[in-house]
Amino acid sequence: MKNKIKLKKTLKIACGMIILFLLLIGIFNYLYLTKLEQTYNAKVSAIVGEVTKKYPDVSKLTIMDILNNADIDLTILKEYGLTAQDNWILRHAQEEKGILWGNIVLSLTLGGLLILVFLKYNRQKDHKIGEITKYIAEINKKNYKLALDDLSEDELSILKNEIYKTTIMLKEIATLNEKAKKELKVALEDISHQLKTPLTSILIMLDNLIDNPQMDSKTKASFLHDIKREVINLNFLVQNILKLSRFDANTIKFKKEEFNISDLIHEIKQNVAPICDLKNITLETDIAPNIKLKGDFHWQVEALTNIVKNCIEHSPENKKIRLRARENKAYGELIITDQGPGIPPDDLPNIFKRFYKGQNASSDSVGIGLALAKTIIEKDNGTIKVESNEAGTTFIIKYFKI
Repeated sequence: MKNKIKLKKTLKIACGMIILFLLLIGIFNYLYLTKLEQTYNAKVSAIVGEVTKKYPDVSKLTIMDILNNADIDLTILKEYGLTAQDNWILRHAQEEKGILWGNIVLSLTLGGLLILVFLKYNRQKDHKIGEITKYIAEINKKNYKLALDDLSEDELSILKNEIYKTTIMLKEIATLNEKAKKELKVALEDISHQLKTPLTSILIMLDNLIDNPQMDSKTKASFLHDIKREVINLNFLVQNILKLSRFDANTIKFKKEEFNISDLIHEIKQNVAPICDLKNITLETDIAPNIKLKGDFHWQVEALTNIVKNCIEHSPENKKIRLRARENKAYGELIITDQGPGIPPDDLPNIFKRFYKGQNASSDSVGIGLALAKTIIEKDNGTIKVESNEAGTTFIIKYFKI
C-alpha cells in the first residue's frame, strides 16, 4: 500500500513537471516569435519611412506589395537589415504560432490519454491484486473450495494460477493431515485398548498376591505364570507397535541383497520350532533348488515368521504346515498352507488390519502380527494375499524381481 501511494505521488509530480515544461516551451517560442515579428515590423516601418521621404508619390500599400513579392531581390533588403528569415517570419509568424499552440495542445492531450490508460491499467491491476488478497485470506481460513478461471498470460494472471496450484496442494495436504489425525486417533484408541486388557489382568493378579500373603504355592505359581505371559504379550505388542511406527515414519531403509530362499525358510523354522513342539506341528517344505530373492533378509524373516506363527496358532495339534517355493522370470513365490479350520468369510477382508482379531483368534492374540508382516512385504517390493476355506488357509507371497 505504501508503494502504491508513493507511485501515485511520483506520477502526479511527473505529470505536473511535463505540463509545466510544455507550457514554458510554448510561452518561450511565442515570445520569441512575437519579438522577431516586432523587430521585423520596426525594420519594415523604417524602410517605408525612408522610401516615402524620397518618393512621396509612392503609397505604403505599393511598398508592402513589393516587400511581399516572393521574387524580390533580397540582397537589396539586406542593406536595410532585413534577411530571408525576416521575410519568412512576416509571412508565416501567425501560422507558426497556431502550429506551436496546436502541438502543445496535442502533446498535452496525448499525455493525458497516456495517463488515463496508465490509471485504468493500474486500477485493473489493483482490482486483481484485491482478488488475490481476498483469495489468500479465504485460504488462510481453510476455505479451499475456490477456483481461479483466468486464462490470460499477464504476470498477475500467472500469479493467480500459481496460487491456484498451491491451493490444490494445500487442500491435498490438509486432507491427508485430517486423514492422518483420524488414523492416529483410531490407532491410539486401539493401542490403549490392547494395553488396557493385559495391564488390568496383571494388576488384578498382583492385588491377589499382595492381599493373600498366605496363598498356597500352587495358586501363587499359577498367578506368576499368568503375569509372565501377559508381560511377554505386552512386550511383543509394544515392540511391534514401535516397528510399525518406524515404517509409518519411513525411517526404516531396506537392504537390497540377494539371498537363497532355502536360507530364509531355515531361519523361519528355527524361530517357530519351540511353539511347533508344543502343538506337535510339522513343517513340511517343498522348495525348488537355487531360488534367489532380492530384498532385506532380516525383515523378511520377521514378516514370514509372523505368518507361520499365525498358522500354528490356528492349527489343531498334530497337524502339518506346508511351505512351498517356486519362481519364474518375474517373481519368486512362497506359499504357506495350514490345516486349520479356515478364516470366516466376514473376517477374511480384515485380517491384515492392525489390532483386528477374528472369530477364531486366541485370547493371547493382539492382532498385529499379520499387519506388520503385510507392511514389511509390501515395502520390500512384494505382495501378499490370503485364501481360505474349511480345509485350511493359504498365504501367497510374491517377491518381484524388477
